[in-house]
Amino acid sequence: MKIKHWFDNSNVDTACKSTLKANEIDWPRVIPFICLHLACFFAFVTGVSWTAVIVCILSYFVRMFAITAFYHRYFSHKTFKTSRVMQAIFAFIGASSTQRGPLWWAAHHRHHHIHSDTQDDAHSPRNGFLQSHMTWFLNKKHFPTHYQRVKDLNRYPELRFIDRYDIVPPIFFAVLIFGIGIFLEIQHPDLGATKWQILIWGFFISTILLSHVTFCINSLAHKIGTQPFETNDDSRNNFVLAILTLGEGWHNNHHKYPGSVKQGLNWWQLDISYYILKFFEKLGLVWELRYAKYDNKSTGDAV
Repeated sequence: MKIKHWFDNSNVDTACKSTLKANEIDWPRVIPFICLHLACFFAFVTGVSWTAVIVCILSYFVRMFAITAFYHRYFSHKTFKTSRVMQAIFAFIGASSTQRGPLWWAAHHRHHHIHSDTQDDAHSPRNGFLQSHMTWFLNKKHFPTHYQRVKDLNRYPELRFIDRYDIVPPIFFAVLIFGIGIFLEIQHPDLGATKWQILIWGFFISTILLSHVTFCINSLAHKIGTQPFETNDDSRNNFVLAILTLGEGWHNNHHKYPGSVKQGLNWWQLDISYYILKFFEKLGLVWELRYAKYDNKSTGDAV
């Protein structure tokens, strides 16, 4: 595979579709994924500071929201409406998390809901925990974007651009974080943070944490937790994952009501992504939030 294929997915899509082998790992495409993990070890060289940790948390939070609220609840399930500018902005931010483009993400997720925990589900733990957690998206057969599943999104050229060149947003974001590190090192040396420290913690460590926590929804949230609803799959509610993913851990709730913008159905089920979307609604940035008709009493002590 040519290096340029890391930057342009269109040729890779064509190649993968014509030479698919079941569960064959696309090793050249895995190289950047491996490098992201290895880069985290440079934290032993750069050290750590409270400033770096704060930047790491903020970087994680912003991009996790882009994934949960927009990649998932908006692009995949259309649980609210927003402007073309907003969808482009959050598509770019979501892509900076290294979880591919919005069309690819939404297409696979829509397929997951149709075939959840069956043989046609690409990331069911029934086919192996590691497969559900991450090796599924490293396979050649799952690399192409299935545009027929996202015709509503495919009509936007800016979304197609982000999807085609999905490596550009992470590079841009890494440069941005590095720039913040340069600024802090020069203007606020009293904080004890260096530009390389900010880059490692603000981009690499934050990205790896974000990625694996997100992957846990496919793996752990179908293995560990409670099932207050019968959904014909193994989806579970998991309080810890709900905190770490800003609300996505109420996974059984979501599989019961996939069209609902709100996944924490009870008052005590924290759903931070939903709270932020409600705030966005007051600002006029999103509108027509969709809610499923459900009975709160039915989710009582069983959750």
